[in-house]
Amino acid sequence: MADGLETDKNIQIWKIKKLIKALEAARGNGTSMISLIMPPRDQVSRVNKMLGDEIGTASNIKSRVNRQSVLGAITSAQQRLKLYNKVPPNGLVLYTGTVVTDDGKEKKVTIDFEPFKPINASLYLCDNKFHTEALNELLESDDKFGFIVMDGNGTLFGTLSGNTREILHKYSVDLPKKHGRGGQSALRFARLRMEKRHNYVRKTAELATQFYINPATSQPNVSGLILAGSADFKTELSQSDMFDPRLQAKILSVVDVSYGGENGFNQAIELCAEVLSNVKFVQEKRLIGKYFEEISQDTGKYVFGVDDTLKALEMGAVETLIVWENLDINRFELKNSITGEIVIKHLNKEQETDQSNFKDSTSNAELEVQEKLSLLEWFANEYKKFGCTLEFVTNKSQEGSQFCRGFGGIGGILRYQLDMRTFDELSDDEVYDDSE
Repeated sequence: MADGLETDKNIQIWKIKKLIKALEAARGNGTSMISLIMPPRDQVSRVNKMLGDEIGTASNIKSRVNRQSVLGAITSAQQRLKLYNKVPPNGLVLYTGTVVTDDGKEKKVTIDFEPFKPINASLYLCDNKFHTEALNELLESDDKFGFIVMDGNGTLFGTLSGNTREILHKYSVDLPKKHGRGGQSALRFARLRMEKRHNYVRKTAELATQFYINPATSQPNVSGLILAGSADFKTELSQSDMFDPRLQAKILSVVDVSYGGENGFNQAIELCAEVLSNVKFVQEKRLIGKYFEEISQDTGKYVFGVDDTLKALEMGAVETLIVWENLDINRFELKNSITGEIVIKHLNKEQETDQSNFKDSTSNAELEVQEKLSLLEWFANEYKKFGCTLEFVTNKSQEGSQFCRGFGGIGGILRYQLDMRTFDELSDDEVYDDSE
């Protein structure tokens, strides 16, 4: 059940990302685009009263066209609010106004929805664009983890949030090595060495406080802290009195890595997969890793490419459908102008400009577009009918990038072994038999 809820949440996040993209691209004339966000427990009556006051203010706008557009947008907002007796549990987001389309025509747009998790912002703005900053906050993963990778050559400070890695700071250090020489000065050399080690640990502890403690709240800005390194410094730091006790309480794990710096950071993320099992970055690596494993072992329980994946979906063979979140393919429902037969085609931007894709290959009849929908959106709406789980991946991780470039950003892990080549041959034979 948790998997189902997680999948639904991922789809909600993808829909919000898509909506933000569309809203940010929209532009209007004048200030007739209203962005209205109501947090949970806000009152609809309060907002209605405010909109009533705004009508009075808008009546004073000198430009007649702009005045009418603004008044029209406020009226649309009032009409849409009538559908709500109270603000939904997660708040309410409403965008309305007149936008200018690509061909220069004006079009009225009204979008209202309840976010998938509580939105804490309160906003009312009239502008020539929609304001989506508050929606971006919904996409941020709640969990942000800090990483300190420390060895004898230097230290790296980084964070991992969702599937986004960020290196905050790194610096190198030159520490004296242990040696038995020095005669009468041997003890002095040893003391100098210990002093430099001590100063290195102190500097790292001070920087950790600087990066992982929010000065405004005096509380850690990470959900947990991972200390990693190839020497004993990480343990020394975790037990040191100089290390901030607020951060000490946040230590989730102390791990040994073979490298320092960025390679050590990547290795630490992998070693802490258990601890960070809910972080999207690790889940994505694990999912695509499983997919690549099926391919390398040639189990036959994998599929890639639009056509093969859709065939396997229709057969109910796909267990996990994996799709790149920016897949730029549209699903066209086309009608043959002579026979009236409906044809489904999946085309990318380049193929859409080729007119031969909108003609029947045998009769050369025109194929009229009945419906055009993003393939991603179609998957989001229909995946449950095929009994599979839907996973959106990014191209930000190494595995994600390989999946997008090498496999076209679409594929699936199958429930059972299926040879798509044999399936294609059978389909061709059937077509041949029919023609006879």
